[in-house]
Amino acid sequence: MVEPIFDLQFRLILIGDSTVGKSCLLKCFTDGKFAELSDPTVGVDFFARLIEVDDGTRIKLQLWDTAGQERFRSITRSYYKNSVGALLVYDICNRASFDHIPVWMSEARRQIEPHRPVFVLVGCKVDLAENGGQREVPKEEAKLFAQKHGIFHVETSAKYGWSVEDAFRKVTEEIYNRVQSGEYKVEDGWDGIKTGFVRQKGLDINLVEAEPTKSSCC
Repeated sequence: MVEPIFDLQFRLILIGDSTVGKSCLLKCFTDGKFAELSDPTVGVDFFARLIEVDDGTRIKLQLWDTAGQERFRSITRSYYKNSVGALLVYDICNRASFDHIPVWMSEARRQIEPHRPVFVLVGCKVDLAENGGQREVPKEEAKLFAQKHGIFHVETSAKYGWSVEDAFRKVTEEIYNRVQSGEYKVEDGWDGIKTGFVRQKGLDINLVEAEPTKSSCC
């Protein structure tokens, strides 16, 4: 019996200023957990999760959490090229983190060319604003920014899991739509999108080439 592990693999990168909540967002999405205290990311961290779209296609998300500090920028740039999508993350209680989003977006576009990346704008820490914290980025302003650039927008709380799944599902579904339309294709030398694997009698078999190989699935 052939058991699908995943049909496609998408590589996503999370970018934004330090301490905006990228790591907490990822841990909530992949582990369903929230850490009250989280050390700043040093360089790049890796996460993974399977997600199923409406037609039943199973997609493995490779998720790269990047450091927001300037001193790590040369390291994180090397991870842009092989990404197909990017979550632009800001803290709704930190105005500067939102003001820097255009810079992060421009850098991602430049590094990912010639491919056209899928973006989703993600505002974090909604729970702080609703529990007496000072919101510095109005939701309507962020929505207008997203509409201007033709990207998705969502506000989240990793602490309570609010809309976290939605943020990753939006970017996944848009990438999948572009695969279906033919805009994105599996290409040698680019890891943004890869074909998946099936398992048969203990062997992992590439869906396209049907040659035995070792799986790197989580």
